[in-house]
Amino acid sequence: MLWKLIVRYVKPSWPALLLVIVFQFVQSVLTLMLPTINADIIDDGVLRGDTDTIWRLGGLMLVMSLGQVAANILAILFGARLAMRAGRDLRADIFGKVGDFSEQDVQRFGAASLITRNTNDVQQVQMLILMSCTMLLSAPMLAIGGVIMAVRADATLSWLIAVAVPLMLVVLGVLVSRLVPIFRQLQERIDAINKVLREQLTGIRVIRAFVQERREKARFAVANDAVTDAMVRTGNLFVLMFPIIMLIVQVSSISVLWFGAGLVDTGELQIGVMMAFLQYLMQILMGVMMATFMTIMIPRAAVSARRIGEVLETEPSVVRAAGGVAMPTPGTVELRDVVFQYPGAETPVLDGVSLRAEPGETVAIIGSTGAGKTTLVNLIPRLFDATAGTVLVGGADVTQLDAEALWRSLAIVPQRPYLFAGTVASNLRYGNEHATDEELWRALEIAQAAGFVQQMEGQLDARIAQGGTNVSGGQRQRLSIARALVAEPDVLVFDDSFSALDLTTDARLRAALDQAVGRTTRIVVAQRVSTIVDADRIVVLDAGRVVGTGTHDELLAENDTYREIVESQMAVEA
Repeated sequence: MLWKLIVRYVKPSWPALLLVIVFQFVQSVLTLMLPTINADIIDDGVLRGDTDTIWRLGGLMLVMSLGQVAANILAILFGARLAMRAGRDLRADIFGKVGDFSEQDVQRFGAASLITRNTNDVQQVQMLILMSCTMLLSAPMLAIGGVIMAVRADATLSWLIAVAVPLMLVVLGVLVSRLVPIFRQLQERIDAINKVLREQLTGIRVIRAFVQERREKARFAVANDAVTDAMVRTGNLFVLMFPIIMLIVQVSSISVLWFGAGLVDTGELQIGVMMAFLQYLMQILMGVMMATFMTIMIPRAAVSARRIGEVLETEPSVVRAAGGVAMPTPGTVELRDVVFQYPGAETPVLDGVSLRAEPGETVAIIGSTGAGKTTLVNLIPRLFDATAGTVLVGGADVTQLDAEALWRSLAIVPQRPYLFAGTVASNLRYGNEHATDEELWRALEIAQAAGFVQQMEGQLDARIAQGGTNVSGGQRQRLSIARALVAEPDVLVFDDSFSALDLTTDARLRAALDQAVGRTTRIVVAQRVSTIVDADRIVVLDAGRVVGTGTHDELLAENDTYREIVESQMAVEA
């Protein structure tokens, strides 16, 4: 998966890759030529006292060194650009893929894991591409070229290469084999600590309300210690790796000087050639060391690539229709014998649910907690697909409708309203970016939100914190309702969206909705009976089944489940 991913995202930038290869080749050739020229300076210039040779070869060596530096800089420059583009495209593709996921798909991976995969995991692959351009390309050139040049310089000492290089490879192989499972574990533990941190930041009010700071600190400490443990074990292997490598390098250098000095003493080897051989051996071992850095990064990048591949290769459970059909009757919503069951669940959440809402009607859905109300409304915009049965919007099966057309015809106010960081206006225009200020104020008036917005500093330009944490729960609900109204949809879906409103505000809001959007279909999920008494039709859910349909008076007279709900709320209010 790793190399497949790299090829896929490097291929569009092949001109930059070609330039990196060319500059790395030039840099490696110049590096390999320098020891030979240095040997000629020593043997033909210094030892013979030939000043002209020293100046001539010294000048050539200086020019080649500058060329080597320039080639290295250019290789790193183009390699960095290539890696950054690959990382950018990879993040964009992951984000696009996750954008197509259903709620069920997101829950399968977990929000914290998806964030880690699009940040930390992408960074690992991106860094591998960068290091490949700067090290992996030059390492084999230096190692192979160094062997050729060393043997050419003096074959007598070549047995030292045959001992040092395999020894280093064996050491690296053993250590890297230990690193792979630790890196896999490390990424999973980073997921876990991100999950804990995300939960704690999101639920900070609950934590403080129940005075559970100590407990949450302990939970974070467990996750933090798990990450630390994996990183310490990785560090312990690194502690062994580099001293052993340096020991091999130093012993190899001493061996060249020890055995080379004897050959120089007998006249079989010149001093300059011995120094060149030593430099070539260092280049060979440096090439192996650079490959070591790559072998350290490859296992972790491979784990990250596998995790990224899992996201990219996951087919969304909700598949968008190609082309899509038109809506023959905009504003209608119908469910026909709908069944929905979560994967692995023993019983369905919804079982044989049927209902219909016509343009201009208000259809309410009520039932006890866990009856399947939210699941039902999530089927309408295809956040999930029904396990069996048919969901129709505008007279057409939602699985056959163009996704954009479906979503434009709907506006949903969720059970837990969410506001984005920005201003009141930017949040309201989320449904219609071309809406005028007058249209925004009209939506705020209907949603009973104009009063508190006028009191905010900046009014429409007042700042909203991420998640709407700087406004109250009721204000968030009203701003979310106003945002839905700005979109001017054919169907408005309210998923228990009036729960944070007092009875007076609730009544005024419903009266304003009846007057302003009379021809818009409204589907209202509610817990409070007072919110839905005026609905054209009330659907009563119990354990995922429809156990009653009618008006408030009809159900009160004929339906035991609805009567129990009404009586229980009357008893609480009393």
